[in-house]
Amino acid sequence: MEPQVQRPLPEDCQIAINQVASYELHISDAYSSMACYYNEEMGIPPFAKFFREQADVKREHAKQLLRYLRKHEGIVCLPVIKRPDIDNRGSGIQALESALQLENMLSTALQNLKILVCEKSEINLSGFVREFLDKQMKNIEYLEYHLVYQKELEELVQQEGLFVKPADKSDE
Repeated sequence: MEPQVQRPLPEDCQIAINQVASYELHISDAYSSMACYYNEEMGIPPFAKFFREQADVKREHAKQLLRYLRKHEGIVCLPVIKRPDIDNRGSGIQALESALQLENMLSTALQNLKILVCEKSEINLSGFVREFLDKQMKNIEYLEYHLVYQKELEELVQQEGLFVKPADKSDE
C-alpha cells in the first residue's frame, strides 16, 4: 500500500491557520501576564492558577495548529497581534471579562477558519478545527459561569456590608 500523499493547503487556509495560531499565542501571553498579576498573595479569587493553566493550553493549541500546517506543506508566518494597552487587570470580574473578550475573539477567528475550510472542501482540516471550536465553546461557557458567579458574590458582599454596623468607639 502506497502512503497517502498530502496535498498542500490552499494559501488562504494557511493564512487563516497562521492567524489563529498567532492569536492563541497572544492569549497565552495575556494569560501569563494575568497569572503573574493575580498571584496567590493578592487576596483576589484564585485566578492565578486558572490563567497559568490556560496560558499553557493556548500555547499548546498554537503548536498543534502550526504542526498541522507544516505537516501539510504550509508556511508558518505568524502575524503580529497588537498587545492590549491595559496592564492593570483590576478586580476578579474585570479579569474574567477581559478573558471572555479574548476567548470570544478567538472563537470568531476559529469560526471564520471553519467557514473557509468548508468552502475549500478541506475535510481533514474541518474536523481538526471543529475540535478546537468545541473546546473553545466549553471554555467560554466556563468563563461566563464564573463571571456570573463572581458578580453575584460581589453583590452579596456589598449587601452584607450594608447590614454590618460599625463597632462603637470607646472614649477610654
